[in-house]
Amino acid sequence: MAEAAPDPRVTGLLAEFPIVDGHNDLPWALREQVRYDLDQRDIAGDQSEYLHTDLPRLRTGGVGAQFWSVYVRSDYQGDKAVSATLEQIDVVRQLVARYPGDLRLALTADDMEAARADGVIASLMGAEGGHSINSSLATLRALHQLGVRYMTLTHNDSLAWADSATDEPRAGGLSAFGEEVVREMNRLGMLVDLSHVAAETMRDALRVTTAPVIFSHSSARAVCGHPRNIPDDVLERLPANGGVAMATFVPKFVVPAVGEWVLRADENMRAHGFHHLDTTPEAMRVQRAFQADHPMPQATASDVADHLDHMREVAGIDHLGLGGDYDGTAFTPSDLADVAGYPQLIGELFDRRWSAADLAKLTWRNAVRTLRAAEDVARAEQATRGPSHATIDQLDGPAAAG
Repeated sequence: MAEAAPDPRVTGLLAEFPIVDGHNDLPWALREQVRYDLDQRDIAGDQSEYLHTDLPRLRTGGVGAQFWSVYVRSDYQGDKAVSATLEQIDVVRQLVARYPGDLRLALTADDMEAARADGVIASLMGAEGGHSINSSLATLRALHQLGVRYMTLTHNDSLAWADSATDEPRAGGLSAFGEEVVREMNRLGMLVDLSHVAAETMRDALRVTTAPVIFSHSSARAVCGHPRNIPDDVLERLPANGGVAMATFVPKFVVPAVGEWVLRADENMRAHGFHHLDTTPEAMRVQRAFQADHPMPQATASDVADHLDHMREVAGIDHLGLGGDYDGTAFTPSDLADVAGYPQLIGELFDRRWSAADLAKLTWRNAVRTLRAAEDVARAEQATRGPSHATIDQLDGPAAAG
């Protein structure tokens, strides 16, 4: 069957206002699959056998800026988490150095705009989980110095100072030290990312922050009731905050029936000795065998668009973005299989009568504006106060520090 002709509405829009994607786990996939040997996974060519991401497919997908996740698993603790995060940062910098005609390190909103003007993909970094700083504000500052421009406060496990959406609470939202982490991120100009965190952590962060927040890869809880998604009362607060919620494509966060199926698939992975988030070729063979015997309910671009329609109704068009979570999920929607798929979603939204001006906000303008606003807050705050030297034992007590 011949491929469908490109939609001129979509190609025209993305040529001017390309996709800013809030979350891609390629660095972790490179760590897990080839221990950062970029010759084995040369993304200048087709890597579809192993990865959701390579440069040709990023170009086909109209991606103009990518927040590369420098994620490490949340069972990595203490100095192990910090050093592994540094290794993740290192591979992003290796990718940028290796492919200068396609990727360019971006640290600011102006850098993003300059990359767009030059036709290269702005490469930003986001740390996924506060375990990466080992309860150290100095480590947080070091990550910022190395180019990290957002930090997700938790991953799947709660911390002593911040509660995760998918674990038992430990802090009741944010502890006093957790609030200090948010304030220091504001002072640095590092975006506070509220994907993965518990709803109470979201509310606490919105109360404390003086800068816009992001949700780098989360959808609407009213459409799919997974705890990783955003409740409406939190979406309603985004206009006053100025932040952006970046809808994800992960099927279990998009379609309720997929979430139920994934629970069974995760149990099967553990029964075969794999971590349920493992996407190495060996683990994926186990996943595909399970899927062959137990077909997964489908998620589609239309389902993702349902989330965006709802998020637009609640938060407004100025507070939406996209965060696919490619290479961080074993499964993807049937028609958003990899990073080449964004035009399919944009075409679906055009068909739903989203205007080109609104779609330009979704793809590019909202994310750039949010980072720029965080930079403005940082300049103002640095003029009035210096780095925080607070420790978790000072603010939360020695038991929390332990």
